[in-house]
Amino acid sequence: MNTLTDWMKAGQDTATCLSAPAAAPLTYAELRQLAKEVEQAFNAVGIGRNDRVALVLPNGAEMAASFVTVAACCTSAPLNPSYRADEFEFYLNDLNAKALVVEAGSSSASIEVARKLGVSILVLHPTPAKGAGSFTLDTSSRTAAAASQPGPAQADDVALVLHTSGTTSRPKIVPLTQRNVCASAQHIAASTRFTAHDRGLNVMPLFHIHGLIAGILAPLSQGGEVHCTSGFNALKFFAQMDEVKPTWYTAVPTMHQAILSRAANNKEVITRVPLRFIRSSSSSLPPQVLAELEVTFHAPVIEAYGMTEAAHQMACNPLPPAQRKPGTVGTAAGPEVAIMDLDGNLLKAGDTGEIVIRGPNVTPGYENNDKANAEAFTHGWFRTGDQGMMDSEGYISITGRLKEIINRGGEKISPREIDEILMDHPAVAQVVCFGIPHDKLGEEVGAAVVLREGVVATEKELRDYVATRVADFKVPRKILLLEDIPKGATGKLQRIGMAQKLGLA
Repeated sequence: MNTLTDWMKAGQDTATCLSAPAAAPLTYAELRQLAKEVEQAFNAVGIGRNDRVALVLPNGAEMAASFVTVAACCTSAPLNPSYRADEFEFYLNDLNAKALVVEAGSSSASIEVARKLGVSILVLHPTPAKGAGSFTLDTSSRTAAAASQPGPAQADDVALVLHTSGTTSRPKIVPLTQRNVCASAQHIAASTRFTAHDRGLNVMPLFHIHGLIAGILAPLSQGGEVHCTSGFNALKFFAQMDEVKPTWYTAVPTMHQAILSRAANNKEVITRVPLRFIRSSSSSLPPQVLAELEVTFHAPVIEAYGMTEAAHQMACNPLPPAQRKPGTVGTAAGPEVAIMDLDGNLLKAGDTGEIVIRGPNVTPGYENNDKANAEAFTHGWFRTGDQGMMDSEGYISITGRLKEIINRGGEKISPREIDEILMDHPAVAQVVCFGIPHDKLGEEVGAAVVLREGVVATEKELRDYVATRVADFKVPRKILLLEDIPKGATGKLQRIGMAQKLGLA
């Protein structure tokens, strides 16, 4: 399956592909028909293969269905609905979007920005009675015209464009071809052993590669069902689980931690709805959290390693009976994975260097950015920007983002190492370590900590605890005790910029 049109043939005609609250189930036959209607609607107003269509829609089945159907004939460009006007202006300009799709009644700032930029606004009208995610599209804002490249997308056409996070520089455009996203979906399906009997509960945002590929495309590539929520809500999770009866879910670590905080009051639901597995990705899962998840849900937790430039998955811990190694992101699960030194030489097992990848899911390169591509690709390998090592059995450990490594007077400190030590303290529920600017040393180690409910600990007690495990230069000079740690739009903890957010820079 090298295109989304091929991929939509995976499910039986009458099998449910998408479900959602207050909506009829959407079958695979209905999804295929919807894709034909979307293709015809776009082609009739001059939009075809490789033309950019921005999607600004609330999380849910319509977003899932529009992503799939638009990507099957054009290029989907999902944007975070919570962006402000200046952010929408940057992204719509940078993408050179031909159209913006918004839901009927939307008050998104993207609408006024699109009018200002002369981008056509196409209005999506949900038709939940016809199936979860089904919709009609009002294209009357564009005049009839012939598309330069009509018809279903081909394998090397761009299916999806996303931007890098841009935490340290201008966001870069990452184009992912039909071949890239289909390969990644199949890699994930192989890792998780998806079948047509699986039902996922999607809580991930669908403007993010994790939700789009692991949450939607991978299970549907095997004819399974995905129940689409309006987004993650820890207060609703167990009620959703009880109603939907999923066999699995995928989430980022902070979501898993929020779920665990409410698990004790929902033991009956956990017993009634046995999960086949739980998947974690997009940032490192503390081994302590993995162990607690497995004890709580009586299900294996598999940690995967992904990034936008790889159309999500690069490595994954295998399901039982194969060995899982907590603290690692598993073995290569799709692309080839290796460790490289600064000079472009591949390193042997046990050596630390930069994690590099190559394979059918890897982007052909950043768009209109020769400098970034020259830095990112070496001898055909894509440099991930992550520091790590691979053991003799091929299991990969990540020691941190190269840009996040704290440089204290020449001493290099992995913030993840300090995270895991603090997570061993019985009072700590959540932690993120980061660099604090220092006028003489360059950086000092800082940490933000959320304590477990009803438990007390002081900053000094936590610092003293870390000091029993590591050299003095690694001990955080400042530990902030917070009720909640600021997170990015996808729920990830972001080390870069944390000192500024917390007023420590």
